[in-house]
Amino acid sequence: MDTSQRFAAAYGGAGWSPRRLSHRQEIGSLWAACGQDSEYAALKAVLLHAPGDAWERIEDPNSLQMLDRPDYPKARRQHAALAAAYQQEGVQVHYVQPAEPASPNLIFCADLLFATPEGVILARPASTVRAGEERWVARRLADLGIPILKTLHGHATFEGADAAWLDPQTVLIGRGLRTNAEGAAQVSAALAEIGVESIVVDMPVGTMHLMGMLRFLDRDLAVAWPYRLAWQAVEALEARGYRVVYLPDEDEAIRGHALNFVTLGPRRILMAAGNPKTEDFYRQLGVTVISLELDELLKAAGGAGCMTGILQRTLIHNGD
Repeated sequence: MDTSQRFAAAYGGAGWSPRRLSHRQEIGSLWAACGQDSEYAALKAVLLHAPGDAWERIEDPNSLQMLDRPDYPKARRQHAALAAAYQQEGVQVHYVQPAEPASPNLIFCADLLFATPEGVILARPASTVRAGEERWVARRLADLGIPILKTLHGHATFEGADAAWLDPQTVLIGRGLRTNAEGAAQVSAALAEIGVESIVVDMPVGTMHLMGMLRFLDRDLAVAWPYRLAWQAVEALEARGYRVVYLPDEDEAIRGHALNFVTLGPRRILMAAGNPKTEDFYRQLGVTVISLELDELLKAAGGAGCMTGILQRTLIHNGD
C-alpha cells in the first residue's frame, strides 16, 4: 500500500468524517421523528390497521380471541371515523396494510409495539393466533424510517399494551397472560440500556393487558380499575406525584371499554361512545372527551387504546 492509500479517507485520513451524534440525536434527521416518554403528552403520530377482508369471513369469533362476530362494513366505517378523528386533532396516521391476507387481530396495533425516545420495542405476541403480526409492523416501521430498538428472542412474549411510561425515567410493565417473565426481563434490559428503570407488576388472572386497568389523563392524574391494578403500581404512581382515581362504573368498563381510551394530550381523550357515567366522571375531572361510535370494533375484544399504536408524542425530556 502506497502512502496516498494509507492516508486515504477510508483509513482515517483526510476526508474521514466521524459520526459524532448519538443515536437519539439522529432521530428526527437521519431517522424519522418518533418516540414517547410519557402517556399524556401531545399525540403526534399513530399506527393503525383497518379491518380487512378476513373480518367478513369470521365464523367462530372465540377462535380468533374475539367476543362476537362483527358487522364488517360497519366496522370499516367506524375505523375510518377513528382515523379521521385523529387527523382532525392534528395527529399523523400511518397504516400497516400487508400485501397478503392479514390476521383480523392486526387491528390491535398497540399490542405490537412500544415506543421509546430511541426507537420502538417490537412485540412478540403471546398467542399463536397473533404470531407473526409483528413482522408486518417491523416492515412498516422500516418503511417509515423508525428504528427498532429491540426484538425479543427465546421464549419471551411481550405485548406493547402491557407497558406504560410513568415518567421519562420509569416504565411500568405488567406480567401475566400476554407478557411473560422472560419478556418483561428482556424489555427491562433494553430500557435499562437507554437509562430507563422498569417496575414489573403481576397481572390478575382473567385480565388481558396493563392498558385495561390503568390509563393516564395528565401529568398528575391517572385512572385505574379497582380490584385489578396492583398496589405496587399505585404506590409507584403516587410516589411520582399522580393522583389515582378509580372508574365509577364497572359495567361500562367491561361492555363499553370505558377505560380503553387514547390520551390526545393533557386532559383530552378519545374514547368509545355509549359510556355516559364514565364520560361524565372524566368531564368532572376537567377532561375534554371526544367520543366515537366503535361498537362493532369493540366486538373484537379491544377499544380505541388497543387499536392505536403510539409512534410519537411530544417528548417530556429532550436531553440525550
